[in-house]
Parts: sequence; structure tokens; C-alpha cells
Amino acid sequence: MRPPGTKPQRLASLVEHHSDPARVAAVVAQAPADTRKLLKRRADPAYRPQAFVLFGSQPASEPGARWALERGLLVQHRYGYGPARMPAEVTLALRGPGWHPPFDPAPPVTPLVPVSPAEVDSEASAAATAFAAHGASVLSVCATAPPARLKSGGVGARELARIGKAARCEETVVRLTLETAYEAGLMARDGDRVATTDAYDTWAESEPAERLPVLLHAWWTLGLTPSQARDNDNKVLPALAGTPSCAGCLQARKGLLTAASRLPAGQGAKNAAELGPLAHWSRPLAEVLPQDAMPFATVIREAEVLGVLARGALSPIGAALLADSTEELAAACHRLLPAATATARFGSDLTAVVTGTPAARLVTLLDSVADRETSGTASLWRFSPASVRRALDAGHRPDSIEADLGAVAAGPVPQPLSYLITDTARSHGRIRIASAACVIHGEEPALLTEIAAHRKLSRLGLRRLAPTVLVSRTPLEKTLASLRTEGYAPVAETADGTVRVERPRSPRATAPVPPPRRSVSRPSTPSRTTATVKQAELATRLAVAPLTHPAPDPCNGIPFATDTEEIIAGYATQIPHADVRQLAHAVDSGTAVTIEYVATTGSRTIRTISGLDLDPPYLYAWCHLRDAERVFTLSRIHAVMPPA
Repeated sequence: MRPPGTKPQRLASLVEHHSDPARVAAVVAQAPADTRKLLKRRADPAYRPQAFVLFGSQPASEPGARWALERGLLVQHRYGYGPARMPAEVTLALRGPGWHPPFDPAPPVTPLVPVSPAEVDSEASAAATAFAAHGASVLSVCATAPPARLKSGGVGARELARIGKAARCEETVVRLTLETAYEAGLMARDGDRVATTDAYDTWAESEPAERLPVLLHAWWTLGLTPSQARDNDNKVLPALAGTPSCAGCLQARKGLLTAASRLPAGQGAKNAAELGPLAHWSRPLAEVLPQDAMPFATVIREAEVLGVLARGALSPIGAALLADSTEELAAACHRLLPAATATARFGSDLTAVVTGTPAARLVTLLDSVADRETSGTASLWRFSPASVRRALDAGHRPDSIEADLGAVAAGPVPQPLSYLITDTARSHGRIRIASAACVIHGEEPALLTEIAAHRKLSRLGLRRLAPTVLVSRTPLEKTLASLRTEGYAPVAETADGTVRVERPRSPRATAPVPPPRRSVSRPSTPSRTTATVKQAELATRLAVAPLTHPAPDPCNGIPFATDTEEIIAGYATQIPHADVRQLAHAVDSGTAVTIEYVATTGSRTIRTISGLDLDPPYLYAWCHLRDAERVFTLSRIHAVMPPA
């Protein structure tokens, strides 16, 4: 039977009941053995819920789950899918009054190894330099082809894979760069895409030591974990999804750097992952991601990629972030990151290699005339006929391309590269393609010269390609009419070059001809005259007639009695008006009714339902057959009957 009262009343009653541990224990004591075993396992602190549940699965099929669900010891999603969860009041009642969260007054022991400041600086410099180069590559790809946003918001896995492939870096770096760049104002939403802003242009032209602090400061203040790729249900998360700020994520980041700063001088964690338990001990309320095998594993990985942690110890970059000092951060980045490289080494194998972080002008030049293959501590570009042709299409001249490459070359430009540029330029532009709406041609060059010079025909956009060929930017019919208006006698051609014959046709009706009417003998009726019905009498009858309100829209000629009938009739298209009226009465009066329902599988069932709640195109009701709340689609109801 359906519990009495409204939903808020039933919820308040359930909370009141579960708030008394003795009453919860008494109910559990009466449970079957399978249910007690299930509840004990769920109340165990070591229990972890299933990470992924297929849509439409039935968690209640687990032995003993149905008994617990019926008594509120487990709760399930309204629509019958998703994992069944145990309320916190039930969990605490089953664990007993003596249970307390685990706490160890002594911090966990972290295995340490000796590490010198020079080793920390070297590794931090390599990591920070690589991220600065990769971050510039990711944003360069986004500036050229802005990533598309999902309809639900954010940048999806497919776009992240595309950016990572083009920038030659892993997904973690792509997510980290996008989130920090968006936080720093280098990117912004632009309709259905995420595009770079004007601030990006200034950022891209600066030195690596000036770029990196912008992203580092954004990471330090970001209210989420940028490289988190999975949610609690193990589903892939989009980047830049507008996730609400998470204070626990900030605490995890600060707790990690604080724990690393408290290590003895000259010592580092043998394994950086060992810093996670130490940070979690000092910040137990910090966010621990479901994808982490150890506490803060994702945050530790981000810190290593950014050069904040190196050799299991806090780097100068990390110390500056922890001190929240902009000056110290800028100084650390200038000391650890080398200056941008403004020269490249060109090889006879048609490649260009740049060690370190290439300067913005060098990247722009090489990207315009070659294809990037690798990036990071060393970047490599490869020249090909297609890449050189791309530069020529952009308006560069062969001599200017070779001169620009020679200006940034560490040595002379190799002869194979010069030959490639010359050979590609020799064939470039030998064939030209012009857009034209129609073509005008004839056998008299003088006549076409006259047409091309005609003032009144200048609006056609005529252009001479040969003595006997003109192209027009105006469609054929308008060009034909303009020439005839000015006294010329052109003819039109078909697609195969033959003359098009124009035979004017008289307009004809497109509607079918109605059949002839049959003559029907009708009784003669006397025609009314104005004398029969006096205007004064008509006015008097209209004045004393009662006022009538317009009836609602009818259904098959029958007016609707209520708004509920009209709404149901618009969705329940499989039932007649009498059934619509009966179902609407059950909704308005709160009475039970029996329906014939066809499921998505095609199976037909007879259901008696009550407590109907109309939410077009759905109908929420208590199903007496399933003894539970169910959702019915109005268009799948095929008959309505009185309750049995």
C-alpha cells in the first residue's frame, strides 16, 4: 500500500524515525538474514559504492535490498536506476554509539631520500620548461581552431583528444592548460566555442618566464582540480564545464605544498605519492577524488608537471606559491626557465629543430611554412611541398620566405630547402580559379568589348578572361534580362552547351478540378426581406439575450470540460475523448483508475494507478501492480477503465 500523507510529510516522518538509533536498530533486528548481511556490509567504513551503474539496472535485485528499500533503510533514485544508497543516520546507527572516525595523533611516516637543492632546481626547471612549451602549443592550437563546446557545456573528450594530438601532449596537460588559461582570462566562451582572448596575444609574445607565472597563479587559486577526468560514477568529465568552486580542492593543493614544505632540509619523499597520506592527515576535509588510488594522487601529478614539486620536495616555484608572493614567483621562474630561443637549426632532411622554448615570432614563422611534429624541451618542424604551398597561398613570396628563414637560421639555409621553395613556387599559381555566376561568350571580340565597357551593365560585375569570354558575378537569368533591356539579343545555354529553347507557357491552375455537382431538388423557401425582420426587433432580442462565454477548443466536435482534459488530449493520442475525460477526472479528483499501457518493448499490461500527478508528456502515479511509484508516458496509454 502507498504510505499515507504528502511527500514532505512522509520525508519528515522518515527523518524523525531514522534520527533515533534505537528505533533503527529495532527495525534491522527484524530484517531477514540477507538484508542484515547487506546492511552490515553497506555500513562498513571500508565499503565503496559501485562506481558505474548501467542505466535501467535494478539495484533492488541484490539479495535483501527490497526489504531495506521498502523501510527506508536504503534509498533509490525516483526513476528506478542508479545505486541504492544508505542514509547517514542509518549508517551511524548500525556502526553503534562507540564508533568514531579513525584518527591517529601521529602523522604517517614518509620514506625520505637525500636530495640536493641543485637536483630539485634541475628537475623543476625541466618540468616547468616543458609545460611552458606544451601550454603555448595547446593555446596556439586553440587560437587557430577554437574547441567546440558540448550542448551540456564544456569541452568534450573528442575535442581534448584533437587538441592533444595537434599539440603533441597528453590529456592531463591539455586539461591543465585549458582550465588555467580560462581562469587567467586567456580564453573565454564565444557562443558554441571557447576562443582565445586579446590577452592571449600579449601573453603569446612574452618570454616563457613571463608566461608561466600567469598559469601557475591561476592553478594555485583555481577552485577545482583541473586534470580530474572522471566523476563519482566513473563517467568522463568535460573540461571547462563551469564546475562550482570547490573549497576542498583548494585545501588539497595547499595541504600538499604545506606537507612538502615541512620535510627536513635536504630531504625529499622517496616517492612523491607518499606525500598524499601526509597531506591528508593534516587536511582530512580536503577533496579526495574518486579516481585517485592514493590521496591527492591527481594533485601531486599536476604539481610535478608544473615544476611545483621535484624529486619529492618543494621547488622554489612551489615555495613562492605557498608564500603567495608574486615577486618570488616571477624571480623563481626567471631563474629556472631559460630565455626563449630565437634561432633554429635547419637540416638537409627538410627539418627545423629548436631547443628549449621557441620565441613567439619564431613559432609564427615556422608554423606558417612547415608542420610541427614534436614539441617540448626540443621542438621539430618538417617542410613539405604542401606546407610551403600553404605559405604561398597566404601571400608570402618565395624570396621573402627564404630570407625570413635565413634570418632565424643558426647557419646557412640548406640547399634542399631552397630547392623545395623554388620548385613549389614555380608551379604555384599556374592554374587559376575564378568564381562566376555565369559565363558570356561569343564569336565577335568587338561586341564583347562593347558589353564589358557598357556603363549600365557595370552592376553585373563583368570581367574579361579572353577576347571572346566574359564572366559575370550575377546569376544567368538576371544577366540575360539586363542584356536584353540594353538592346542586345543573347540566348541562354543548357549545361551541355546547347541553346536553351524558351517556349512561354500560359499559367494553369494547380488545384484538381472538382467533380460536377449533382442537382438536388430542394423545397422552395420564401426569401426574407428587410420588412420581415425589423432592425428594432433584432436589436431588442440581442439586448435581452443572456451573455455566453466561448467554449474551449473542442476535440472531434466535443468541447473540453476542463483544462486537464485539453492537456491530456494533446499528448494521449491513442485514446478516445471518453477515455481522456475519465483520465482527467482521475487526475483532478485524486481517484484511482485502470489503464492499458504499452511499454517500450511492446508488451501490454493492465495497471491500476492512483495519486496521479500530471507532468506532460509524463504521468507520475502509484502503481498497484508494482507497489511502487512509476512514470507513464501519456502517448503509450491505449485505454482507460474504472478501477477493478
